[in-house]
Amino acid sequence: MTDKELTDPHAGAKDIADHIGPDATLLIVDDDGPFLRRLARAMETRGFAVDTAESVAEGVAKSKTNPPKYAVVDLRLGDGTGLDVIEAIRQRRDDTHIVVLTGYGNIATAVTAVKLGALDYLAKPADADDVYAALTQRPGEKAEVPENPMSADRVRWEHIQRVYEMCERNVSETARRLNMHRRTLQRILAKRAPK
Repeated sequence: MTDKELTDPHAGAKDIADHIGPDATLLIVDDDGPFLRRLARAMETRGFAVDTAESVAEGVAKSKTNPPKYAVVDLRLGDGTGLDVIEAIRQRRDDTHIVVLTGYGNIATAVTAVKLGALDYLAKPADADDVYAALTQRPGEKAEVPENPMSADRVRWEHIQRVYEMCERNVSETARRLNMHRRTLQRILAKRAPK
């Protein structure tokens, strides 16, 4: 803590409130329960009034009844796509700062999310600091270049995982689409993700 925060414990809270603004409503939509709860707690400690949803249907319903000023939406949910939640938010409110999270690095969906009004696009696992920075980014500000960007091996692994998921975890179909031998693909899938 800084000397200022020690003498005035509410100084940090005031700075955070000024950065977030008077409307601190935040909707987090993610079907990964433990991640959702951790992120919700972390965002509450940063000054947000957090509401959560674990499905597209729940996210759309909450967006319609109480459209938030801030939203963090997972792209792939058990009952559909987070793009539907983004559309529901945009129909009710056009000033919402939306950040899309996904475990699948996919340029096409990133472009679609941005066209629908997402402010930023973060790959999972994103930490609370990254999410907070993306949510509070001012218009025209550029995101900092990550110190440790994904390696080429990691990008390749992410692409293989995305195609594997699109093929509903069918190894033979994935190998065919990637023009790869089935056994080679099985060895890649059995390994941990590269850094």
